[in-house]
Amino acid sequence: MRRYGPALLLLLSAAAVLRISLFSDLYLRYVQAGLRGYLVVSGVVLVVLGLLAAVRETTRTYAHEHDNQEEPDDDGHHGHHHTPRIAWLLAVPAAALLLFPPPALGSYSAEREAAQRAAQGVGTFPALPSGDPVELTLGQFTSRAIYDSGKSLTGRGVRMTGFVSRGDDGTWYLARLLITCCAADASTYKIEIRGADAPVNDTWVTVTGTWHPKGTLGSEKAWPPLLDATSVRKTKQPENPYERR
Repeated sequence: MRRYGPALLLLLSAAAVLRISLFSDLYLRYVQAGLRGYLVVSGVVLVVLGLLAAVRETTRTYAHEHDNQEEPDDDGHHGHHHTPRIAWLLAVPAAALLLFPPPALGSYSAEREAAQRAAQGVGTFPALPSGDPVELTLGQFTSRAIYDSGKSLTGRGVRMTGFVSRGDDGTWYLARLLITCCAADASTYKIEIRGADAPVNDTWVTVTGTWHPKGTLGSEKAWPPLLDATSVRKTKQPENPYERR
């Protein structure tokens, strides 16, 4: 078995990568959708390398069995290259990703994030689409609530989807994580919800309500923005749990 260690490690890693990228949408928990192709190609390359390593070891073993003149190597073995035991530790993350994919980032990450800025400087924004309530991302709402000098959110019903993040003082937030490339660079959009009881942490909900102005535009006191909720409805986690910049 140890002779085929490198091949098995490569094939296990390939299976993990292809499972989350080619055979499911789990990769969206960790990277942007545009990176799927690179993951699939990486998985295929790992499969090819694993098969080549297995064939090479099989050929080497066959040659050893039919060639009694083979010289032993420095360790006294006849041409066999075993995988160091410590290298098997590389199988742990690959097996975990294959069998137990970690969930998307949630409230823990949101609670640790410092105040984020969705735009730079106060200014005017385009008019909101017609209809009531209007569907917005958390990033769109946050930008307008903190920086829109025209106060386009005033009097408009809005509807947004995110997960629940709770503060130590009983305050709760509708949150969504933003990734530019992958989960490692995640930052937080967070909106304080008033007028409704808080669901369980990390529950995905769709909240409808109206903007509650606070603080001076563009200041620290304007963050996080407030929403007076008229309804809070539980929903499923979206296929892609993250917002894009």
